[in-house]
Amino acid sequence: MGLIVNKPVPDLKMDDLLDQLEIPRGSGSRGIFAHFGGPVERERGFVLHSGDYDATGATMRVNAAYGMTATRDILAAITDGNGPAVSLLMLGYAGWGPGQLEQEIVHNGWLVSDATTEVVFEAQTATKWQAALKTLGVDPISLSATGGRA
Repeated sequence: MGLIVNKPVPDLKMDDLLDQLEIPRGSGSRGIFAHFGGPVERERGFVLHSGDYDATGATMRVNAAYGMTATRDILAAITDGNGPAVSLLMLGYAGWGPGQLEQEIVHNGWLVSDATTEVVFEAQTATKWQAALKTLGVDPISLSATGGRA
């Protein structure tokens, strides 16, 4: 399972979702846009967040830096100011069949970098791709549309 972290849904804010779910709005939800997490189950919501938040039994711990929670409780916690330090509200996810992602990587379909909190949460949405490339020491101008092996 993967999440796209650089595609906000410009016409959908967290407050809109709170209204649909009948969760009271609060100051913590203001200005938060939903993100397109991927093409699979686009109606399903997730919150990718910093590791400081843990909803017992509901948070999937990715590693020490990241957690993912998909319950109403985290939305209420964010709006009340009691949620994680940083988070991204995601709708949908990216998915692959068994071995599919590995084969795509082998065939140079992906550049793989560490998912640093600076790239995921701190970089401006429009520059996350460039920030991820920078962690690899890659200048976007040097990329080619065709792949090969040396």
